[in-house]
Amino acid sequence: MRRALTLADKAGDSGEVPVGAILVRDRQVLGEGWNQPVGTHDPTAHAEILALRAAARAVGNYRLMGSTLYVTLEPCSMCAGAMLHARISRVVFGAYDPRTGAAGSVFDTLQSPHNLHGLEVKGGVLADLAAERLKAFFLARRR
Repeated sequence: MRRALTLADKAGDSGEVPVGAILVRDRQVLGEGWNQPVGTHDPTAHAEILALRAAARAVGNYRLMGSTLYVTLEPCSMCAGAMLHARISRVVFGAYDPRTGAAGSVFDTLQSPHNLHGLEVKGGVLADLAAERLKAFFLARRR
């Protein structure tokens, strides 16, 4: 999660919402990403999506079974759907997102009984550190 926080800083430094993600399997980093939708003009360029894309390219398969995604903010619906399609085994996130969270806060996309694939969810890991980055970013934008 600490690496994901460093990636979140990279996003924030470039004017993006500070969210970072890293995908790991067997203690090996398969992919990482940070928010880039503004700079890339791509609404799908969320940290989680970029980490999943990088990992899929690295292993030569879009199915990433046995992997864990660490992300600094609770995933949105789009990212949750991508995680399910990628068949990751686990997602660990930092701050909860009470506006658009899809891992239990607003939606429970990741643990719906209708999913074809189950995935473990753990939230609140280093949540204070992740939330600090988000609060500082949005405070600065309001000024």
